[in-house]
Amino acid sequence: MNLNSIPAFQDNYIWVLNDETGRCLIVDPGEAAPVLKAIADNRWQPEAILLTHHHNDHVGGVADLCEQFPNLVVYGPEETINKGATKIVADGDKIHILGQEFYVFATPGHTLGHICFYSAPYLFCGDTLFSGGCGRLFEGTAGQMYSSLQRINTLPEETLICCAHEYTLSNMKFALSVLPHDLFINEYYREVKELRAKKQITLPTTLKNERRINLFLRTDDIDLINEIEKETKMLQSEQRFAWLRSKKDNF
Repeated sequence: MNLNSIPAFQDNYIWVLNDETGRCLIVDPGEAAPVLKAIADNRWQPEAILLTHHHNDHVGGVADLCEQFPNLVVYGPEETINKGATKIVADGDKIHILGQEFYVFATPGHTLGHICFYSAPYLFCGDTLFSGGCGRLFEGTAGQMYSSLQRINTLPEETLICCAHEYTLSNMKFALSVLPHDLFINEYYREVKELRAKKQITLPTTLKNERRINLFLRTDDIDLINEIEKETKMLQSEQRFAWLRSKKDNF
């Protein structure tokens, strides 16, 4: 399988997975034009669309793509039923596309019905986990997002985190503001800064890398706990996560 990223809007990525014959699936097409161009350029034959949640920058291109390719099956959570989804999937479902089995699991937080699609090594996680960060809590609670990230964190370390936005540099600036002397964070910040200066993509990242540099996955890390305790004492990981998310919202 070949993984491709298509830039969209200001900082979105639309992911396309294709096999050796050119059959492909499309993840979270917020707009159709760049996808249609890539399909034509690569002579892909689209078979399915995967939707992680209902926000327009993830579903806006569905109608135009389905108009061009009427046989497309559009998989998505119940919240996308009015956004073009033709096959509603939920936590625990398994779907078969391009000879691959994709496992669906619920990751509420960013939206209440947000889902992820996992087929090793690929995790299409929408706006749940970003490199160095996590999604804003537009509909869900900090507790829900914390649980969703913990669920993702049970996957193998070689999992490729195919998230939907190029937020890595700003996320690493935030991480440095919290733990300015962390060696992993400093090293990754320099790497990301260099990539972005060359206008290169920082994704996908690996779960192994995120466990080192993503504060939202490090809520039990002693250095982070010590830093938080300079301001307030929090005994539970979920509370520390909520503290971090609030800090990031105002960063």
